[in-house]
Amino acid sequence: MHIHILGICGTFMGGVALLARAAGHTVTGCDAGVYPPMSTMLEEQGIALTEGYGVEQMALKPDVFVIGNALSRGNPLVEAILESGAPYSSGAQWLSEHVLQGRWVLAVAGTHGKTTTTAILTWMLEHAGMKPGFLIGGVPQNFGVSARMGETDFFVIEADEYDTAFFDKRSKFVHYRPRTAILNNLEYDHADIFADLAAIETQFHHLVRTVPASGRLVVNGTEESLARVLARGCWSERELFGTESDWQAVNVAADDSFDVVFRGQTLGRVFTDLTGAHNRMNILAAIAAARHVGVDPAAAIESLKTFKSVKRRLELRGTVRGVAVYDDFAHHPTAIDTTVAGLRKRIAAGERILAVLEPRSNTMKLGAMKAALPGSLQGADRVYGYGATEGKHALGWDLAGALAPLGDRAAAFSDLSQLVEAVVRDARPGDHVLVMSNGGFGGVHDKLLEALQV
Repeated sequence: MHIHILGICGTFMGGVALLARAAGHTVTGCDAGVYPPMSTMLEEQGIALTEGYGVEQMALKPDVFVIGNALSRGNPLVEAILESGAPYSSGAQWLSEHVLQGRWVLAVAGTHGKTTTTAILTWMLEHAGMKPGFLIGGVPQNFGVSARMGETDFFVIEADEYDTAFFDKRSKFVHYRPRTAILNNLEYDHADIFADLAAIETQFHHLVRTVPASGRLVVNGTEESLARVLARGCWSERELFGTESDWQAVNVAADDSFDVVFRGQTLGRVFTDLTGAHNRMNILAAIAAARHVGVDPAAAIESLKTFKSVKRRLELRGTVRGVAVYDDFAHHPTAIDTTVAGLRKRIAAGERILAVLEPRSNTMKLGAMKAALPGSLQGADRVYGYGATEGKHALGWDLAGALAPLGDRAAAFSDLSQLVEAVVRDARPGDHVLVMSNGGFGGVHDKLLEALQV
């Protein structure tokens, strides 16, 4: 089968491309404004990319066009596909029908921590010799690729609540039909497609409805939103983490090590480079899910000693003249706050954090979270915000005004070169420049490192 993927450089669609190729299919794809790490990974795997969505790609005549959820009506290639009557599918549907069917799916859902938790869980199964397949919304450093078919029936997948495609407005995760499902947390996000938190809770309950009675839900017991989801109906086994009822992290030390307790019994002590309360919750969820497929908790805990994080999760991109530059995917205020706090815990007392933020997500572009931005950045010593004034990533609100509560600690820019100049002018040895965006951010990481060398 020849599949041509529209939006192939998205983290999810890039993973679909790798899986399709591994299954023996011919894979081509197209995207606009491609950026690492997905573009690099696809090129390394020998998958041909076309820049843009020109209608000449119809001449490829694939067996099916697989259309990512970033594509909408009015896109020239989408319109040509519809006019021609050519077969098309969503990435989630194609994955369900051609990869996940008949496998034991472990799905990780939640507003925050999906990628990290999915990577942890996958590594736990790998460490236990289970050789799972996986699709992760990033590149886990233990594997070097975002997806693989695996050698057993187990398949771990990051389960996104974002909509499936322009023609299927259900959340992608309703296609996955997991036997083990983690519900990590649930906050309001994706303001471009969800009217309110209740609308997202409805989608999460659709996911709950797909888990069989012999399956298991591993649920954050501290989240009222998830309690409301389960109150609508639950037909599967369930275990809670973060509460006294089931899984707990206790005796937390200064080095972020902690004991794992399950229903009153201590199962082992975790030693990890992952910092913060949010990562303790991620780890508890992964241990509980791994246990459901037969991984002994002691073995899961042991695997964390060799776990390497995901690219773009507080990833150190380089250090020049004593100034460290990091890349992180954070874009929701809760994730921004958590990321700044996590870096603060890593660095020495007195060292500064210079936060460089691009509010690029659809939710942020709409301004739904702008009031929460100053609070999420309180832990930074300096803040440099970037908001494009034109193009598809242009902000529809005043970034400088939103950052005003931070006073002279913050500045807003619409010109990337001016932002780079300001950061380099302010930076001094011992500083930590934390770049946060869910996109390529115009290659600002490399621009900063190059400018710091002068």
